[in-house]
Amino acid sequence: MDWLAENEIEQINEASLDILAETGLMFESESVQALLLQNGCKAGPQADVVRIPRELVYECVPQAPERVKLASLDGTVTEIGPDQPSVYWTGNALYLDEGRTTRPIAKRDFISICRVAQALEMVHATVGTSLADYPPSSRDFVGLRTMAQHTTKHLRPCIYTPEGTVAMREMAEVLLGNETVSAKPIFSLGFTAVSPLRWSAMGLDAFEKSSGHGIPIMVNSEPVAGATAPVTPAGGLTIANAEALAGVVVVQLLEPGRPTVFNLGFAHSMDMKTAVTRTGGPECALMQSAGAQLARFHGMPSASWSSSESMMADAQAAYESLLTGLTHAISGVSIIWGIGNLESTRVMSLAQMVIDDEVARMASRVAAGIEVNEDTIARDVIMELGTQAQYLGCDHTLAHFRELVEPRLAYTGGREGWEAAGSMSLSEAAQAKVEEILADEPQTFIDEDTDAELAAIEERWIEKLGG
Repeated sequence: MDWLAENEIEQINEASLDILAETGLMFESESVQALLLQNGCKAGPQADVVRIPRELVYECVPQAPERVKLASLDGTVTEIGPDQPSVYWTGNALYLDEGRTTRPIAKRDFISICRVAQALEMVHATVGTSLADYPPSSRDFVGLRTMAQHTTKHLRPCIYTPEGTVAMREMAEVLLGNETVSAKPIFSLGFTAVSPLRWSAMGLDAFEKSSGHGIPIMVNSEPVAGATAPVTPAGGLTIANAEALAGVVVVQLLEPGRPTVFNLGFAHSMDMKTAVTRTGGPECALMQSAGAQLARFHGMPSASWSSSESMMADAQAAYESLLTGLTHAISGVSIIWGIGNLESTRVMSLAQMVIDDEVARMASRVAAGIEVNEDTIARDVIMELGTQAQYLGCDHTLAHFRELVEPRLAYTGGREGWEAAGSMSLSEAAQAKVEEILADEPQTFIDEDTDAELAAIEERWIEKLGG
């Protein structure tokens, strides 16, 4: 489903190109500034501001491939891009949900997150998160090793230092053995602009230090409508498009052809009553989904974030997750983040992960649409049965009944069956599923020798970075 007409996309993009060329962006990196100036950009009126001409955007953006491969540790490779089904990633956060309270996420909690993610069918990638029992300088590569131990999904660590990208690449090379990251990208990276119109030194340094190896990179914009961007969705999209285009220019100048995900799907809005940055509102769903249209316009895969402002895994969390997740899925977003997120992405909930897996399954079915052909129309079957209500026993039903999505969590069997099963609410059923997953013996998915090599890399980089 498209939210913007073609002329509206062009109008937004033209305004973004004007901003890049006339206002410019702040780049807090002398080396990136020099790179841009060497390629036809002009210094702006303020320190660190660089103006990017349209011609450079037109040159760099097409270098990013239309489709991006994402490999998993189990050997599967998924291609994302226009007209491909959405894939779902877990969220990242600072805190773990404990019902009505939270606590900082420690490594042991992250292991539980990884184990639940491994058990969920719709989760394609496990995303790194904050580890409160480690200093920021080591959280990214310690997290990568932890993910590799406890999940076979695609690995998406968060960057806590630019140097951490080097440590994580070294770990990925150990995990891959004789293969290269570019041939089998088992992990990907990303960084976010600082709205309005600024790329930080850390983000630019991360782009530089991770370049040259074919590592897929997500270029993110995260404006807050009404705070760091215009309050109107169209204005938010315009500034987000400008920031992400600037990031793509830098990425492609550093490594032409680097696989890039164009992510306007972190756009949010400010709640004017509470000053909370909303992630589960309808404007978020619209801006983020329209961002996928702009990504297709530029010829790159897209991403978005699905979340909730709820403090716990409850009805509010479920409906906000469905509102954003379904909107993104039917809009063709390539990567939908946020499985398990609550409280405006600050919190991860194991129960919400299970609920969101169900939401993702339902949303994906709606996005797949209705297949129409001679067999699915079933004209001959209808004519044969006429007024007989005998479809349950006919061959056509046997051949096609799996097109109906079977809920794994929601109860659909009537009151007597529900009472016999314990009369559980959705959130109670989700918590019971979490306990079932974690009751199993923990698995480790890498051998001892490989893990020993990862541990050596981890130890060396912790010592080097002073962690």
